Amino acid sequence: MSFPLFDAPEREPSQFVGFAGNRIDRMSENRSEDALGTALVDPSVRIILTRGGRMHLKHTEHGFDGYFSRDEAQALGAKLEHAVLLGRSANGPVIAAPAALEPDDLPETIKAIDHRSVYMQGLVDPEALGELAQGASLLHWNHTHRFCGRCGAKTEMRIGGYKRVCAGCNAEHFPRTDPVAIMLAVTRDRCLLGRSPHFPPGMYSALAGFIEPGETIEQAVRRETHEEAGITLGRVVYHASQPWPFPHSLMIGCFGEALGDDVHFDGNELEDCRWFSREETKAILAGSHDAEIRCPPSGAIAHHLIRAWAEAE
Repeated sequence: MSFPLFDAPEREPSQFVGFAGNRIDRMSENRSEDALGTALVDPSVRIILTRGGRMHLKHTEHGFDGYFSRDEAQALGAKLEHAVLLGRSANGPVIAAPAALEPDDLPETIKAIDHRSVYMQGLVDPEALGELAQGASLLHWNHTHRFCGRCGAKTEMRIGGYKRVCAGCNAEHFPRTDPVAIMLAVTRDRCLLGRSPHFPPGMYSALAGFIEPGETIEQAVRRETHEEAGITLGRVVYHASQPWPFPHSLMIGCFGEALGDDVHFDGNELEDCRWFSREETKAILAGSHDAEIRCPPSGAIAHHLIRAWAEAE
């Protein structure tokens, strides 16, 4: 029997999804208390600015640039005292900081564009998009954990934003990542897609749900599929993962073997859920489905799950 590690492709599927292009050296074993200050005075430092879920982008001759020098960031009033250190790239240290100006107050050469649009429209390269995911998640966590969950006292940022320490009881708090199972239930010739009420017209996708405490990934995949669609799953296999900075999730993509085909959904979480043949699914991916049904964009892990199954031999 072959060992799956050595039969795996050189580039794992997770490398092809949105927000996964981060190449930064996070320096996780070398984060000192002065690491952020040292990075801020480095002439090569690059700063990502974000506010209210919007990334600030400069217009250039070649499109958009998501990096600012320290002088540029200070001129825009960036809150560098709340900045977080992402790590070091090939071009120098990278920092994310809260922006100060509202979109209407920005210079004409700078636009504040929401993170989803930056990702869906491909406004920055994959590496910068991955750094945005890291920075946005860290900034959000630090903003929402300014007080200790144990005693209520104020917390202080440490080691560049990767830890907060309570000034009252000295409790240490660390950034969180919320695991989400996203799964495609399949048979040999059909896959199950659902439609949420908040989806754009015509869009169907894989099912998804948060992994609960004490669950394995496989258990969460089976539970969520049964709760949302009434379908019992047998074997479950992992396919790929995707950082999802809304605000700090990790999407864990899996395939599940459907043991039945009788779909039952409550009409609340899903407004429709049904089986699609392989040919229908290929038409959806090609944008040529007769009913104008479509799936999430190519950067989404749901798209990769659907495509991987549809194009399988």
